Amino acid sequence: MKKVFSVLIALVAIFGLAACGRQTLTVTFVPSRDSADILDTVEPLQDLLSAKLEELGYNFEVIVEVSSSYEAAGEALDAGTTDIAFLPGGTYALYSEDGNIDVALAATRAGLSKDSADAAEWNDGNPTEAVSEEVTYYRGLVVAGPSEYGRSLAAKVNSGEALTWDDLNGAKWGHQSPTSSSGTIYPSVYLYNNYDGKTINDLANHSQADGYGGAVAGLLSETYDVVTMYADARRDYADTFTDAGLNIWSDTAVIIVTDGIFNDTISISKETVDADLKAAIQTAFIDLAKTEEGAAVFAIYSHSGYKVVSDSDYNAARTAQEILQNA
Repeated sequence: MKKVFSVLIALVAIFGLAACGRQTLTVTFVPSRDSADILDTVEPLQDLLSAKLEELGYNFEVIVEVSSSYEAAGEALDAGTTDIAFLPGGTYALYSEDGNIDVALAATRAGLSKDSADAAEWNDGNPTEAVSEEVTYYRGLVVAGPSEYGRSLAAKVNSGEALTWDDLNGAKWGHQSPTSSSGTIYPSVYLYNNYDGKTINDLANHSQADGYGGAVAGLLSETYDVVTMYADARRDYADTFTDAGLNIWSDTAVIIVTDGIFNDTISISKETVDADLKAAIQTAFIDLAKTEEGAAVFAIYSHSGYKVVSDSDYNAARTAQEILQNA
């Protein structure tokens, strides 16, 4: 009898721990900006998402965290050690290959007043502004800074001259992590398509910057002549240039514009999130983005809303990954 009682107690303890595990939902953000800033901004999501999911019949304690890198977020989702992650399209394409993660939503964001594939059209000296139209894609940019070499590249582009490989290869480049869509993948695809199969890795002088903030700091210090950016990054870092006594709209110039990049995902781990919970998560994030409190959280990534998408929407990102892997 004592043995039976002991077994029952053990089973209760085991199932109790499992239940406690299921009651925690971890949301991981990637460090596209300063990690401390991101965490401060997204902390309210813990209560907001918990309350919204409770309305939909789920009782979770929500925990938000910022990963050390894009890759770390993808690996955690793939392993099921986080439940939800905000992943760029390129990161999702790479880490979804094993079939352990799935895309739940794609971000929408305000379009920009500049969207041309012609780099020179971004260099009129006027700020890039948000417009009311919601879009599901954005562009990557290669931006030349105030260094002498950066200015020479800008002059060629603005005069209508095509940049040669030697022009680009002579620059000091700052780029982002290997799975960053606008920071590495799509600029590499642009180089691959326009310069005989070359990518960022073929450049004579390139290094990974410490996030986009590090890239901007590198332009100001002239550590870098050019850096890779997302299309509205200059809006985000205009004050940094102003503080340094410069104007980001006149002292930098776009020299390359990539094809459109499908927007960031909210992805889920299939190891920990079933179809019903995925549907609830989709509803919760769509609804939260329409509230003032939720909009303030998602503004950290310039997301203005979300819509349901499917895994196949990221096939173009997979193609980009294949180009890089085979380059």
